[in-house]
Amino acid sequence: AILGVPLSIELGLHNLHVITKQYETNYQFEVVNKDYQTQYLTIKNKRKVNPNAEDLARINKEKKLIDQAKAHWSDTDNITLQFIKPTNGPYSSAFGLKRFFNNQPRKPHSGLDIAAPKGTAIVAPAAGTIINTGNYFFNGNTVFIDHGQGLITMYCHMDSIDIKESTRVKAGDIIGKVGLTGRVTGAHLHWSVILNNTVVDPLLFL
Repeated sequence: AILGVPLSIELGLHNLHVITKQYETNYQFEVVNKDYQTQYLTIKNKRKVNPNAEDLARINKEKKLIDQAKAHWSDTDNITLQFIKPTNGPYSSAFGLKRFFNNQPRKPHSGLDIAAPKGTAIVAPAAGTIINTGNYFFNGNTVFIDHGQGLITMYCHMDSIDIKESTRVKAGDIIGKVGLTGRVTGAHLHWSVILNNTVVDPLLFL
C-alpha cells in the first residue's frame, strides 16, 4: 500500500494501524522536517485574495464539490504510479511552497505549476475516468481524473475543457488547454496529485 502524508502532519513518530483479514498490526514511522521555500505573489484582482460575501458563498458551495472529487474512491486492479508529464513547459512553482498573496499568508502550494503558453494541450498522465469538471472561483476551469484506489489528479486554470465527465481516458489523451482562469498571475497549469484524500508532490510520480 502507498499512503499520502499531509503537509500539516506533526513532526515526530506516528503509527500506521493496519487491519487485514489475516492480521492486525502497527507500523511506526517518523516524519522529519523539510524546509519548503517561500513565494510571494501579487494578485491584481483583490477579490481573489479577499473574497466578498457573494464570493464566499460561491466558494463554500464549490468546496463541497471539490472535496467530494478529492475523496473519490473506485476499486481498480491495474494502477500505474508512473505518470507522463501532463503538459510541456518548465516547472514554475514547486509543491509545498509557503505562499503569500499580496503579502497575506495562505495555505502551502498544493500542487506543481507548469508554465506554458495559453492554448498548450493538457493530456492525461495515466489511464483513468473523468469524475468532475467545472469552473471554480480559485481554480478556474478544472478537471479531476480518477485513476483508481484513491489516486486522483486535478488540473486547474485551464483555458478550455475538452473532455466530458464519465469519459474514460488513457495516458496521452487531450483533456483541455492551458489557460489563466481563476486566481493566477499568468498562463500555467496547476497540477495536483491526491492520494487517499491527501495532496502529495506530483514529481514523485514522474
